[in-house]
Amino acid sequence: MSLKNVLKRGALVTAANWHVVIVQFVADALFKTLLAVPIVGGVFLAVLLIGGDPGELLSLPVAQIIPTMAAVLLARPIALFAFLLAVALILIGGSLLMFLVKGGTVTVLVAGERAGGVIEHPPLRLAAFHRATQFSLERFTGGAARLFPRYVGLGIWLMLFYLLSTVVSLAVVFGPAQSRGWPIVAAAASALLVASVTIVNFLYLLFQIVMAIDDCSLRDAAGRVARLLRFEFRTVLSIFAATLGLVLLTTAASILATIALSLIAFVPLVGLAALPLQLIAWLLRGFVFQFIALTALVAYARVYRNLRDGTQSPGMTPATTVHHIGRIA
Repeated sequence: MSLKNVLKRGALVTAANWHVVIVQFVADALFKTLLAVPIVGGVFLAVLLIGGDPGELLSLPVAQIIPTMAAVLLARPIALFAFLLAVALILIGGSLLMFLVKGGTVTVLVAGERAGGVIEHPPLRLAAFHRATQFSLERFTGGAARLFPRYVGLGIWLMLFYLLSTVVSLAVVFGPAQSRGWPIVAAAASALLVASVTIVNFLYLLFQIVMAIDDCSLRDAAGRVARLLRFEFRTVLSIFAATLGLVLLTTAASILATIALSLIAFVPLVGLAALPLQLIAWLLRGFVFQFIALTALVAYARVYRNLRDGTQSPGMTPATTVHHIGRIA
């Protein structure tokens, strides 16, 4: 199966189960909105403690807002504890919600990929599209309940990595400059952080897929993910690169659209249409990003299921296929 067919299959299965795209978008938007509440509250709390104007603090660059808030809150231990507690509660509660929703989403998409047949090969028939539509409330909630405990265990490792990387990055970026080359070191550390987070999120997704397909534990999934990367590294890497390229192109288009709408906002009368247009652009961008991510999820699931079931993949001979079956079993 070529990369084109794998991605096409992922897009069609995701489109057939468009319900999960909406669910993922709503859950993600809700999580980000809730997370913004204690952060904005922390800004106003810091302003009240120093007796200043909130507008002055918010007008500062982001690189100055965080150190200013930290300095003010560190001088008030009770206020700092309340702020950190609020952020922690939102992070934990929101993460649990995302784990629950992701379990249902992966279950539905894995079922759709399994039932889709050769949907990626033309002509596209309505019957094949309907077979790939596996969303139902029972399947979604059942998958969410079944995978939730294991996804929580996996998510704890992810959150620990985020915590460690955040502490290290803050120590490097906002720490005292030790030499003239410190800005270069800080930039390199930031780039390394972005790369490491991307790789960890990629592995995190593979773990979720394997655990859903094989209904296995986190420990068993580790070995199977390692085998997937060993035998299908080129295919998986191609899907990852294609997905990353689509995300970058979508991000660039989103930035251009935002700039264009900002220019329209300064035009008298016509600028009144900028707000609804910005809302539509935000919704469209969110749905597109979710669709791309779920398309990649289905593509990875297809590659893993081919390897597990012994279906020949690109670049594999029948002999190596038989060998791989024995390794996966």
